Amino acid sequence: MSLCVPAEAEEYHSKDFEWEALKQKIEDDPSLQHHLLPFHSLQQHEEEEEEEPEKDSDAWKKFHSRHSSGKFFKERRYLLKEFPELVSCGESSKLLEVGCGNGSTALPILRGNENINVYACDCSSEILERAKEFVGAVDVASLKERFHPFHCDFCTTGFPEWLACDSCRESCPQKQHDCFSVSDVKEIDRLNLMSLSRESSCCIGRVDFITLIFTLSAVPLQKMPTAIKECYSVLKPGGLLFFRDYGLYDMTMLRFNPEQRVGFREYMRSDGTRSYFFSIDTVRNLFLGAGFNEVELEYCCVKSVNRRKGKSMERVWVHGKFQKPF
Repeated sequence: MSLCVPAEAEEYHSKDFEWEALKQKIEDDPSLQHHLLPFHSLQQHEEEEEEEPEKDSDAWKKFHSRHSSGKFFKERRYLLKEFPELVSCGESSKLLEVGCGNGSTALPILRGNENINVYACDCSSEILERAKEFVGAVDVASLKERFHPFHCDFCTTGFPEWLACDSCRESCPQKQHDCFSVSDVKEIDRLNLMSLSRESSCCIGRVDFITLIFTLSAVPLQKMPTAIKECYSVLKPGGLLFFRDYGLYDMTMLRFNPEQRVGFREYMRSDGTRSYFFSIDTVRNLFLGAGFNEVELEYCCVKSVNRRKGKSMERVWVHGKFQKPF
């Protein structure tokens, strides 16, 4: 379900303008008021989604089929700078990339750290083949050996048992434990390592990191809590989830017409793919509600210029880093 990001987006933490100033400008513009109104047909839309649970996945499969050449995507090298844990992690670390697309996120991570193994999933079998070709085109044998793509629609079916078995998922508490001492945490780590050695025969024993890069916005809003809890269940205690997605009042949101709204801050493109635009409060509520601790959360506001048209574009993304409690 991963959606591309234009080349202008690579300067990640830039603060070219203040989000609050943009918010005020949008709210003062009468031509944009339809983006701010309540969505009264949400209940009817939810009923339609229940009747057609595969509709969203099918739309993304067709999207990837149209863009299977890979020219629509750009390698996301900025992730190594913005999430340095992906570079500094230890030997045999495991990353789950959710909504991998053509491998534009996986490849720079594999290049940047020879110790990391990437398990990459997507709902489109065709785009997974493109990802294999994309990574396979790099003439580094060890890199290809550390890339493990697999088919999965995580918001519908959940992750496979080989990634984390039932006993593995149930062994981790769902509550935060801020009262633990340093010695408590070390003992938990020791027990987790012992548990991992026992579980290795039936699953890989959960992952150290998860990336949700322009993926959650493609999931129907009512399915997001379940999708995030699924991510939580396959992450090791102390593991990190890295998040980046479309922010509220991003330029692409303002281009949607009123008839393309399918929910509050949720839109449907003409090809059937959807996009949700996140506020910081929405992201916080979703991840904390699933049991995560917040490490970092902010708007990233970048002003870029379309050289061909000579137009300035105000892009808004949400950057987040969340940790599963020990």
